Amino acid sequence: MTASDGTPVSHSGTFDLGGDLPVRRLGYGTMQLTGPGVWGDPADPDEAVRVLRRAVELGVTLIDTADAYGPFTADLLLRRALHPYPDDLVIATKAGFARTGPNAWVPLGRPEFLRQQVELSLRHLGVERIDLLQLHRIDPTVPLADQLGTLAALQSEGKIRHIGLSEVSIAEIEEASAHATVVSVQNRYNLADRAAEDVLEYAERDGLAFIPWFPLATGALAKGDGPLARAAAEHGASPSALALAWLLRRSPAILPIPGTSSVAHLEDNVSGAEVELTDEEFEALTAAV
Repeated sequence: MTASDGTPVSHSGTFDLGGDLPVRRLGYGTMQLTGPGVWGDPADPDEAVRVLRRAVELGVTLIDTADAYGPFTADLLLRRALHPYPDDLVIATKAGFARTGPNAWVPLGRPEFLRQQVELSLRHLGVERIDLLQLHRIDPTVPLADQLGTLAALQSEGKIRHIGLSEVSIAEIEEASAHATVVSVQNRYNLADRAAEDVLEYAERDGLAFIPWFPLATGALAKGDGPLARAAAEHGASPSALALAWLLRRSPAILPIPGTSSVAHLEDNVSGAEVELTDEEFEALTAAV
C-alpha cells in the first residue's frame, strides 16, 4: 500500500494493525447503513451500496461493521457491494451484543454466543477469516477470561486474525491481554468528548490502534463563531472535515471511522484527510474543550 496514490483517504497515512496488517487511517463505519434504531434494512439499500463502493474508490481500506448492525444488515450490504473484496480491504467487525429490538443492546458474552456470532459473520461477510474481531462490550455476567478465551480459540482455529476491544478502561485492556493478544481499542472519542484520553495515550504507548466511534460529534464548537467553524471557514471545508483532521493530527494511533448513509456526506468526510491544520489551529481546537 502506497502512502499516497492520489485518493483523498491516502493522505491520512497508514497504521499496521497488530504490526502486520496495514490500513489507511481514515476508515468508514457501517452503523448508519441500517434502518431506524440500527434495526432492519435502510430506506434506500441501493444508496448504501453506492456509499460502500464510493468509500473504496476514495481510498478507504478499513471498514468497521458489527453483527449487531441490523442485525447483520450492514454485513450483507457489504457483501453485496464489495464481494469479492479488494486485496487491501480490511473488514473489522464486532460481536458481544444481543439485539432484541430497535435501539435495544444487551451485552452477551457467553462463549457459545460469541462463537455462533463469529461463525455467522464469516458466512454473512463471505470470508474465511475475520481480519479484526472486536468484543463489542464486555459482559459483566461472564468471566472476561471466558470471553477472551473464546476469541483466542477462534483465532487459533484460523477464523480470526486479530482481536480488539470496545468501550474499555485501561484496567480492562490489561486484564483482557492476559488471555489474548489485543491489537485495538474502540472507545467513544471526538473533539468535544475526550473522556477516553487516558485510553488513547495507553494505546499509543503500547502500539494499539485507537478507533474512535462517534468521531464527528462537535457540539457547540461547530456553531456560529466557534473555533471549529472559524477554522473550517479558513480552510474552505466543513466542520466535520476539520473534526476528522483534528483526530488524525491528535495521534498516529487514531483510526477514525465516520459513518454516513449518503455519498455526498461520505465525500465531505473523507476530505478531512487532505486538511492540514496549522499548529495554532490544532492547539486552539484542543484547548477549546
